[in-house]
Amino acid sequence: MAALDTHLAAALERIDARHERRRLSPAALAPGGRLERGGATLIDFSSNDYLGLARHPLLIERAAAWATRYGAGAGASRLVTGTHEAHLAIEAKIAALKGAEAALLFPSGWHCNAAVPAALLRATPDVRLFTDRLIHASLHAGAAGHRQIRFRHNDLDHLEELLAANADGPKLIATESVFSMDGDRADIARLVAIALAHDAFLYIDEAHATGVLGPEGRGLSAAHPGADLVMGTFSKALGCFGAYVAGSRALIYYLVNACGGFIFSTAPPPAMLGAIDAALELVPGMDEERARLALHGTHLRARLNAAGIGTADSATQIVPAIVGEAEDALALAAALAEDGLLAAAIRPPTVPAGTSRLRLALRATHSEGDIDRLADAIVARRAR
Repeated sequence: MAALDTHLAAALERIDARHERRRLSPAALAPGGRLERGGATLIDFSSNDYLGLARHPLLIERAAAWATRYGAGAGASRLVTGTHEAHLAIEAKIAALKGAEAALLFPSGWHCNAAVPAALLRATPDVRLFTDRLIHASLHAGAAGHRQIRFRHNDLDHLEELLAANADGPKLIATESVFSMDGDRADIARLVAIALAHDAFLYIDEAHATGVLGPEGRGLSAAHPGADLVMGTFSKALGCFGAYVAGSRALIYYLVNACGGFIFSTAPPPAMLGAIDAALELVPGMDEERARLALHGTHLRARLNAAGIGTADSATQIVPAIVGEAEDALALAAALAEDGLLAAAIRPPTVPAGTSRLRLALRATHSEGDIDRLADAIVARRAR
């Protein structure tokens, strides 16, 4: 172990030299889009609690009630004794929300994306896998060991060229509907048409759209049905924890029997199911919050762009303020924290070199004054 520690220390020194060292900092969400950290209360522009549901009384009450009624844990994996009627009821609600035949719960978004593609690729080892270059790291983990044919980010002309050049055999396309670092959207309608024309299986990650976009917050895919598998999370706009996939009954039955990440994981606990149940009850009626969130994004982009600060192709509640170098992004984030504003600096390898940024995650619980205060501080600090 001593020899390995020496190599680990050297690796950490290299990470430090690139200004890419990460550290854990205890924090707690507070009401009104605030966060408590290090004895200070900051306006929080870094959490993914887009609708402010993480502290909603109904989620808290139902999580506690279900834990009291059913216990702290599920006791086993779903295929042993871990499946409760509550799991099946939640999955039925998700399927209805997504307009799908069936759905399946997973412990987290990373877990889901790392497990499900791997199972799908094992079903057809000769499948051609087409992926957007900016898909989440969890999807890359799910495709580990399988060659990816990557198309330029959101360039569907390029995707069509690659599909035409690789026309033989089964095909699977994997992308996101809202990209987590740039906050831009995929053209779901065209993706569905392309998949249909090329007889390709379409996998859409809706983690950052679920609850926020589409009719009743059902995601971008709800307005343009046709994807074979829609994945989403409960840990962002829905304010709690866990993930799901929705699709055909055949797809879900296959995953129950062939997806190791499902088969060998303990079932989600009752408290988690209670919070999910409450969030699914609330989200369809939150159009006012979704409209406010959209206005926040439009307003912030306009303020930053007017000052010459790039926001990539953001069109959602995720607004990147592009800085450039990692050390500059870190310095700006530290300066904003002094101003009472929490804005996470995102650096390589999460984003490409030279595109380090502040990833600004907006919430319906922010006020317009909060957004202006953030814009004023970024513009002033960048002008120095």
